[in-house]
Amino acid sequence: MKKHILNLTLSIFLLVLILLVFVPYFTSDFLDLRQRKENEENYQKLLKEEERKEAEKNYLTGKFDPAQREDFVLIPPQYVLGENKMYLRKETLDAFLKMAEAANGDKIDLKIASATRNFDYQKDVWNKKWSGIIIVDGEDLSKSILDEQERFKKILEYNAVPGTSRHHWGTDLDINRVNSLDSGNERDSIEREKIYTWLSKNAFQFGFCQTYTPKGIDRKTGYKEERWHWTYIPLSQNFTQEYKKLI
Repeated sequence: MKKHILNLTLSIFLLVLILLVFVPYFTSDFLDLRQRKENEENYQKLLKEEERKEAEKNYLTGKFDPAQREDFVLIPPQYVLGENKMYLRKETLDAFLKMAEAANGDKIDLKIASATRNFDYQKDVWNKKWSGIIIVDGEDLSKSILDEQERFKKILEYNAVPGTSRHHWGTDLDINRVNSLDSGNERDSIEREKIYTWLSKNAFQFGFCQTYTPKGIDRKTGYKEERWHWTYIPLSQNFTQEYKKLI
């Protein structure tokens, strides 16, 4: 009996000794494994966040094809000036169609002259004005303004540098080219004035506002007034803040 008790005691002692020796290793391995798992999970979260930010930056700077995005839609041809295929965010187009219907009731025909312009499109416009392919205020700027900084400023009066245009977002559109009330055609000028007056009075009801108003005490810098450029505020105000934060 005593021998049995002695053997049992010895066995317990050996077991305790083994536990004292090896448990720290097992515990350490377990903690290391858990730490590695947490580190991997945190790394994957960081990667996803960086990917999200990069995707958002690409969107805000126009580095995408609107035809390939599900949140953009093709503008129906009856609302487009010319034969170009143009896209807008779904929400922007829905609001414009409601506005166009209301305007039609007042015998005002609203058409879109320009909508989403991605980075490549904006770059092409900019380069053509820079090289004189597109005439600006009746001049070939490559010949009339040789100083490159001054030429840059001249184009910048109305055109955003690629990557900075609000037209990248699918929230901004140019309506009926109401950029001039003095077109040399009295009837045309009267029609443009009617369109602009209607927009000034009614566009806000559909979420739109004139993006660039006349310069003055409240707006001393920036682009010149663009009577034709209107933005869908429910979306563009958020993108403006995101642009400031990320870019």
